[in-house]
Amino acid sequence: MKNKASFIPQEGEARPSRCPDNTAFKQQKLPAWKPQLNIVTVLSSFFLTGTFCLTVGVCLILSANSVREIQIDYSDKCSECSKLRENTSNWNKECHCSVNFTLKEDILGDIFMYYGLQNFYQNHRRYVLSRSDAQLLGRNANIQNSYCAPFTTYRNGTPMAPCGAIANSIFNDTIDLFYNLNSSVIQVPLLKTGNSWWTDKNVKFRNPKSYNLSSAFAGTARPPYWQKPVYLLDEEDEKNNGYVNDDFIVWMRVSAFATFRNLYRRIRRIRQFADGLPAGNYTFRISYNFPVTKFKGRKHVILSTVVWSGGSNPFLGIAYVVTGTAATLAGFLITAIHLKLRKKKTYFQK
Repeated sequence: MKNKASFIPQEGEARPSRCPDNTAFKQQKLPAWKPQLNIVTVLSSFFLTGTFCLTVGVCLILSANSVREIQIDYSDKCSECSKLRENTSNWNKECHCSVNFTLKEDILGDIFMYYGLQNFYQNHRRYVLSRSDAQLLGRNANIQNSYCAPFTTYRNGTPMAPCGAIANSIFNDTIDLFYNLNSSVIQVPLLKTGNSWWTDKNVKFRNPKSYNLSSAFAGTARPPYWQKPVYLLDEEDEKNNGYVNDDFIVWMRVSAFATFRNLYRRIRRIRQFADGLPAGNYTFRISYNFPVTKFKGRKHVILSTVVWSGGSNPFLGIAYVVTGTAATLAGFLITAIHLKLRKKKTYFQK
């Protein structure tokens, strides 16, 4: 070990300097723009900002109001099924109900079908964390060390796939749409794939690698509230099964509010529906599986078009209008203060 005296500089030796190098970057001498604020530039910035925000806000509100949307609450219309689902022992019993509605005018363009839930809180911290991202990536993860509890394994030790409270509470109502044309009933073709984000479908969710999807999930069991194992979520399309199932991916993106809607299907524009939905009588046929009575919730089906700004949500437009109004009023207030002070200054100079 060296002597402490060896670290003390001897007489005549230069002391080590902590000063930064004499460069423009380290001495903060780089050229910078230093605006010279005056009344003209300040007022111009306020009024320009206000005009821009008001213009964008009005355009967004008009765009949102041009969206055609139909929302149907089927909570009470399927009351018998709701009572059946209150008893958890009836989980394996099927229950169907129908809801009729009428379109007075044609709805043209691309039409999206959403399911909506009210009073369902997905923003609870334990609920949001109750998932295993490693498992959803198809890895052989130890879910016992994850936040999935108590939805990790059964009493016999069989792991759940997928684990966690989010996956266990997936929305599992089946909704079909029928068009009543004269005396015939035509099923409206619906697209069940292509409804999730590309990053979710190709990056965040992957199936375990195996020659067969059922063998990939061998040794696991479905969550308690599920009626099918994860590899049989879509019996018509093999590529839409497992962790990459679109309905499952959409549900796993939790909402920040208690009332929300998730994309469920898209209308396939073929035959009578090539231009959209024609006016007439329609029927929703629902296989009721998702109970909402215990948490006093409501369920909706929404048919909606979209525009360049998205769906019928005026929040962004209102926010722009409020910001633009505030900036404009601030500009007028600053102008009034400036004129008042200038008059006083002129009076005292005289």
